[in-house]
Amino acid sequence: MTAAATPATLADLRGTFVLDASHSQLGFVARHAMVTKVRGSFTDVTGTASVDGANPSASSLSVTIKSDSINTRSEGRDAHLRSADFFDVEKYPEITFTGTDFSIDGDTVDVTGDLTIKGTTHSVTVPLEYQGAVIDPWGNERIGFEGSVVVNRKDWGLTWNAAIESGGVLVSEKVTLEFEISAVKQA
Repeated sequence: MTAAATPATLADLRGTFVLDASHSQLGFVARHAMVTKVRGSFTDVTGTASVDGANPSASSLSVTIKSDSINTRSEGRDAHLRSADFFDVEKYPEITFTGTDFSIDGDTVDVTGDLTIKGTTHSVTVPLEYQGAVIDPWGNERIGFEGSVVVNRKDWGLTWNAAIESGGVLVSEKVTLEFEISAVKQA
């Protein structure tokens, strides 16, 4: 049996890919109490990308996150993040990202898109580094990307905070969004 060829470079990548949520992480890092960081992720994420590495403008991307799937490993903090103080998951059950522009430079694709949180949409550009493609043990073509971007949470109406006695605030305005993506090519 001959192994299928995988794309050697990002420019060679073609096809429709579905996010493999069990092997991906869409997370965030925020400074807490000015002295440490809190990390979290979302556990219910779906996404599809139509990729044309030779003609990036023909590519598309759609990601949907169930906002109530937030997990920071603290049930009390997660409940607060789900409340109207932050994500207001009862009123806004989904966070979405729709790719609008794709630019390739070597092994990095800058994905610009509309990020919608709590009914507010802003354009964000995420540089994603292509980690390569493999044929997994089940015969699937699998690709990987990693990247991060810093955003201001207040831009999406996530404004709750509390002053701390020694000065400063409990939660940083700047949040780093982190992406570790594994996706499987569809037939």
